Amino acid sequence: MSKISTPASFTLIKRRDRNYPPRLNDLYDPPACIYTNGNIDLLKVPMIAVVGSRLASPEGLKNAAVFSYALSQAGLLVVSGLARGIDGAAHEAALSSAPHHFTMAVCGAGLDVIYPKEHLGLAHSISQKGLLISEYPPGSPPNSCHFPRRNRIIAALALGVVVIEAAERSGSLITARLATDIGREVFAVPGSIQSTLSSGCNLLIQQGAKLVREPGDILEELIF
Repeated sequence: MSKISTPASFTLIKRRDRNYPPRLNDLYDPPACIYTNGNIDLLKVPMIAVVGSRLASPEGLKNAAVFSYALSQAGLLVVSGLARGIDGAAHEAALSSAPHHFTMAVCGAGLDVIYPKEHLGLAHSISQKGLLISEYPPGSPPNSCHFPRRNRIIAALALGVVVIEAAERSGSLITARLATDIGREVFAVPGSIQSTLSSGCNLLIQQGAKLVREPGDILEELIF
C-alpha cells in the first residue's frame, strides 16, 4: 500500500448532493457518499468501463490500450478499477489519448491508500488529469471484501462494460453481471477456447454479451 495526497485534498459527495452521480441510484445499495480526488466535473461525462484480468496476456494489454484510446477519443470517460493488468493498461491509454481526454479510477480502499503500490504514479496522474473515487473513507485498507463492492460502482456509472480478458471466476465477470442486472450494455472481446483468460469472455458472449472486435462495435451500440 502507498499513500497519495492528504485527506484535506479530497471532496466528499453525499447522496443528496447535486454532484452525486444519479446513475448510482440504480443500485439496490447505492453508496451513502463517495470520496473524490480530482476533477468532479468528470462525473457528468458519459462513461465506459474497461475491465479484465490482473494477469493479462500481452495481447490483452494491447487490446485494452487500443479500445480505451479509441473510446476516449470518441468522448467517453474510461473508468476502471486501478488494478494490475487490464485496468492499468486502460487508464494509461486513456491518459495518453490527448491533453483533454481523461480517465476515472474507482478504488477499493481509501483514496490515501493506493493499491497496488506500483500504481502510485498512475494514481497521481489520474488525480491530476482525471478523477479517483471511493466509497471508503481515507485510511481504509484494501480488504478483499471491498473489491466486489467497488465493481458495482464501476458497473453503475458506465453506459456499458467492456471485458477484455477474464477467467470464468473473476471480478470482471462480477462487474459484467452487475451491469446486466441494472440494464447496462455488456461487451466482450472473444478469444481462443483453449485460453483460460478468454473463457470468461467467451462465456459472457454465450450468455448474450455483444461480441466486439474493434471499438466501433461498441460505439455503434451507445447513445451519448
